[in-house]
Amino acid sequence: MTATMLRKALSLAAILAASAGSFAAAQATHEDSGAQAGTPLLPADAAGPWTLQSKGGAICAVTLTARSAAVGGDFVATIGPECAEAYAMGAAAAWKPTRDGLAFTAGDGSVVVAFNRWSNSLFVSHRSSGADLQLSRGAPPPHPAT
Repeated sequence: MTATMLRKALSLAAILAASAGSFAAAQATHEDSGAQAGTPLLPADAAGPWTLQSKGGAICAVTLTARSAAVGGDFVATIGPECAEAYAMGAAAAWKPTRDGLAFTAGDGSVVVAFNRWSNSLFVSHRSSGADLQLSRGAPPPHPAT
């Protein structure tokens, strides 16, 4: 190997190492520190605004609370009206933590839509239609005035 080739290889290795470190640092955000996928979700940690999305676009706002619902073990959820037509979410009346994420439940406690935890700020529901649902922390962006 010539000296020029060696310098190029070492430069490339340094760039790759720096990029990997930057990527790891970017992944360790404040919201996503601590418990992750595969660990039970604490209701107090989930409380707040969320956005239901599919195909890269926001569908509606969802607010999860740590306040007990009428159905045992479930918690109050406020589901935006735009969710009513989205993937059976209209039947959702509450939510509950599951072993690997969370589930929205109907008034009788049956599961309407289940989500797997990808991080503290992202839950995903794989749909048979191929149009996966994503529940991400934070309110949806405001719609521009028309």
